[in-house]
Amino acid sequence: MAKKKTSKKLCPNFDYFFEPVLKALDMLGGSGSNEEIYKKVLAITNLPDDVVEEMHTFTMSEVEYRLMWARTYLKNFGAVENSKQGVWALTSKGAKMLKSGKIDTKEIKKFTNDKHGTEKPESEDVPAAEKKGWREQVADILFNMNPYAFEKLAQRLLRECGFSDVEVTRKSGDGGIDGTGKLRINGIFSFNVAFQCKRYKGQVGAPQIRDFRGSLGTNIEKGVLITTGAFTREAKEEASSEGKRLIDLMDGEELINKLAEYGIGLNEVKSYEIDEDFFNSLEEESI
Repeated sequence: MAKKKTSKKLCPNFDYFFEPVLKALDMLGGSGSNEEIYKKVLAITNLPDDVVEEMHTFTMSEVEYRLMWARTYLKNFGAVENSKQGVWALTSKGAKMLKSGKIDTKEIKKFTNDKHGTEKPESEDVPAAEKKGWREQVADILFNMNPYAFEKLAQRLLRECGFSDVEVTRKSGDGGIDGTGKLRINGIFSFNVAFQCKRYKGQVGAPQIRDFRGSLGTNIEKGVLITTGAFTREAKEEASSEGKRLIDLMDGEELINKLAEYGIGLNEVKSYEIDEDFFNSLEEESI
């Protein structure tokens, strides 16, 4: 039987991003969100469009996937840390590494592999510990929901996020508004918000952002576009263009994160790692 060939990824290996991640955090004042780090890394590396647009799954680009692992390895090494709110920060060790210019990718990778296992990376040199799991199952469920059910899910999520008077306005999307609501900040400021839902297995582009913006009435201060897929670089730039009505974006990964955060259709299951050395030591002591 012929061996199945694996396609070569265009994106650099995850260890390529160790230094750019540290530089990005430094440029951001020592801390930053995943999205802020992503934008800074793209500016630092100047990766070509075909690399930036390459997808890992239909909810995550290959760059985002490898950045995720770069942050994980740097965290294990003690160069960065993160909070429950998803904010990453340089540690004193990471700052010293960056200042000295001594960022040994082999040492960082060896530290994690020695601590968490030495499974051989896949052909594209991405950690093999990443297996298909609950996130991909949820992604499949979201993509296969009927349009109205997905809009109702968005309605529930927006309510959990602090929106009020959230209504689904239509049962099928055609580039227009799928629902509206109000967002009140600090009990003082309120905004009329419209949202649109797109079940994509690819990337939402700038034309879709422009179409959505064009459908917003004069009484709408802000738009929110929610997708099961991802957004192209041009779409993100279009959404935040100066002089135009801003559109907030929620891609598939952020959507799943929010569902998990608020426990919408997801129940956390806790488990334990068995310390076999501890039990073996008891056996030895009893002999």
